[in-house]
Amino acid sequence: MTVEFSNSQAAVWNSIQTALQEAGFVVANVAALDKQQRSFRSVTTTTAVKQDLVISAYKPNGGLEERFAKTGATIEGVWDFMRTHLRNLPVVKARGGQLEPIAERDPRILHDRMVAFYVGHSTPVPLSSAEFQSELGGHFVERDGMWFLPEQVNEYDKKRAQMENVGQLVIFVEDERSAIDWLRSFLKERPSAYNDIQPDVMQQLNASWKKREARPELKVLLDQNFLCYDGTGEVPSQIHGYLSTQFKGLRNLAEDHAQLRQKGKDRWYVPDPKKNIDVETLRNKRLLEEFWSYLPDGYISSARSPDRNPTLPIPGLTTSRPKVPRSKKLKQVRTEAVRVGFKYCYQQKDYPTILAVADMLPDSVLNEDEQLQMLYDNAALRAGAAP
Repeated sequence: MTVEFSNSQAAVWNSIQTALQEAGFVVANVAALDKQQRSFRSVTTTTAVKQDLVISAYKPNGGLEERFAKTGATIEGVWDFMRTHLRNLPVVKARGGQLEPIAERDPRILHDRMVAFYVGHSTPVPLSSAEFQSELGGHFVERDGMWFLPEQVNEYDKKRAQMENVGQLVIFVEDERSAIDWLRSFLKERPSAYNDIQPDVMQQLNASWKKREARPELKVLLDQNFLCYDGTGEVPSQIHGYLSTQFKGLRNLAEDHAQLRQKGKDRWYVPDPKKNIDVETLRNKRLLEEFWSYLPDGYISSARSPDRNPTLPIPGLTTSRPKVPRSKKLKQVRTEAVRVGFKYCYQQKDYPTILAVADMLPDSVLNEDEQLQMLYDNAALRAGAAP
């Protein structure tokens, strides 16, 4: 099915995606449609939408539903779904002499689609995002940060050889997730020290950050999502590859060479998927503590361990903790903490906690996030409340 729509509100966009998922569809591609002839309003109004969006969606077939009923709760069910999903995604996008990146083939978005499919089928998700990404290489083939079925790679490689280069996704930094994506793209190309990262990232953070989104310090974002080389042992391959490319004097040196270690010291880099499991586990633990702080006063969650300290400070936030009673809505939150908390409570079947925290959030947090809206709707149904 192909759906075309034109609206500037993120809530409308997410409502459409949620409706598609509830009807059993999986989103395969989102593209802009330039109709050439613009309307009077789009010409005269700066806030009007200039292009329509086109959503391509499909209903899984080929026996996936029958197989999922038997193997959905197992890891094999994950890869069975992913094979079907990758088969339905576009293999090549070309424009202006270069290949365009296919966002739906990004490993993080692939994991989100898998989670949505599992939640829609009321089935526990067997793999975390880090575990999922670490095992992708054992099942599929990577090209330019995107993942393909083995039989799709030849088509992509042939087209790539005919093109000048591969474009990059433009990332607008408006919340924690997009800030992490921007940092990942930046550090993948250029592993850098903190002082070299800060000027660029601060410019991005100040451009379009959402008012209701609490802003973590750069140091917190780096600590919770990336690794820093301390100058001991072998230089990580990501840093080694960058330095040997950029500095002639550092080429052909052993990975533990003193000169290479000195140049690579204190540089932040994107961890490989296997090491990223430990990074994500620690990050989720910290975000879960933040999530518990959003509970209404006096509320006790069945998913929360009794030894949790509700007053545990979360370092690195530029906003202070709310001073008002927790019976009022919060003005600012970390949406990433809400995502982690909702997923954790959903896995623990603690649906009332999801509803309780949702009542404390600014309305835009749910309305503008399809995954949170999906988890909330399913939790409401299972808790016996109307979404």
